Amino acid sequence: MSTPTPSTPSITFTDPGALNDLGRYASRARALDEDAAVRLQISGPVLAAYVGVLPGSGLLGEGLVLGLRTFRIDSAGSPGELDLSVPAAAITDRVNRTPGATTLPVPPAQVHPTWSSITPPRSGWEYAGVAEADDLAAVARDGLDQVSAAVKERGAAAGFTKQQVWAQEVTFNSDDPDAAIGLGAGVALAAYALGFLTPGGQVQVFRTNRWTRVSGPGGHVLAR
Repeated sequence: MSTPTPSTPSITFTDPGALNDLGRYASRARALDEDAAVRLQISGPVLAAYVGVLPGSGLLGEGLVLGLRTFRIDSAGSPGELDLSVPAAAITDRVNRTPGATTLPVPPAQVHPTWSSITPPRSGWEYAGVAEADDLAAVARDGLDQVSAAVKERGAAAGFTKQQVWAQEVTFNSDDPDAAIGLGAGVALAAYALGFLTPGGQVQVFRTNRWTRVSGPGGHVLAR
């Protein structure tokens, strides 16, 4: 259920193309979930935009997978601090209505997805290795094929299969024991579906406590 915000602030971007990038990012999130939400979090001159890919379960959110993109903003034309979640559809609608704009009026209705109460750490990350972007894309495409086949066969009853597919642990760089790294298939899904992978490129992997971060040219995937 959404609730109205007491006021409607605006976010001003320093790069004219950044608002369009945010719109495309929100569109990709909607392709995964028509009811997707975007958590908008401002700290100084940076806007962090989180989307939920897999919700996780339990108090600790085990299995949670988030996408994250950051944008430079004009502090003078934006709130000094902001932390709220809005429908992704509201962002895409506003971006599509004002092509070329650099200012986003924050959608007036808030939503409260369960994942938005969990904030990944900003520091303490330790480098864990690299994985090939093409390998992550292959895992994601294979998982999407499995889920699509299950939905065609079992319809709504395919939910358990979907959970199984994206919860699988996949070992990347398995031909080199010193470089082998394990990631959930759901991480590969997020990186692929949100456009964070560059064909022929690599992503860097970081760990801290229960969290894993996969960073590519287009953004970050955070999982626990």
